[in-house]
Amino acid sequence: MSLPKEARRRLFFALWPSAAMQEALASAARRTIESLRSGRPVPRGNLHLTLAFLGSVPESSVEVLEDAARRLDRAGAVTITFDAIEYWARAEILCAAARSAPQVAAAFAQTLKQALLSNGFAPDLKPFRPHVTLARQVRQRPSECALAQVSWTFGEFALMESRSSPEGSLYSVVASWPLYGDEGS
Repeated sequence: MSLPKEARRRLFFALWPSAAMQEALASAARRTIESLRSGRPVPRGNLHLTLAFLGSVPESSVEVLEDAARRLDRAGAVTITFDAIEYWARAEILCAAARSAPQVAAAFAQTLKQALLSNGFAPDLKPFRPHVTLARQVRQRPSECALAQVSWTFGEFALMESRSSPEGSLYSVVASWPLYGDEGS
């Protein structure tokens, strides 16, 4: 007799913006999105900045992830300015990108990844490159690639879950923590 398989969840850590910030970025990229000849725009309410992607993890790991996040040292609110649109042909995505990452954001992303590694997780280890995916399945560079500069200020980070649906990915906040203070002590 085999044991039942443990439920798994598709999880990632992200800076999750307010609806107003999502709208500001969507508006700044509107002409570029409208010029797409292929692809599927990401719904405005799904726009976010990923800090650490984990993929499919066992349900029993959620509490460990929450504890690791709670213990992180935090340096305060993070402001990121998105000032470019990039087409990543290999990934078939269109992104709003920040040409330079604030050191505090890069350091926090690295600290988070180290905490995840030390707790036995395998986050994506690519260097932190702040970007927000605007469209997926983009098979050619859009004719318009303009972005009016948009700054997002984040006061918290979140553990997010991604679920598939016929309409695309659905994201939900599992837990969130402020980027300031020291809850872990």
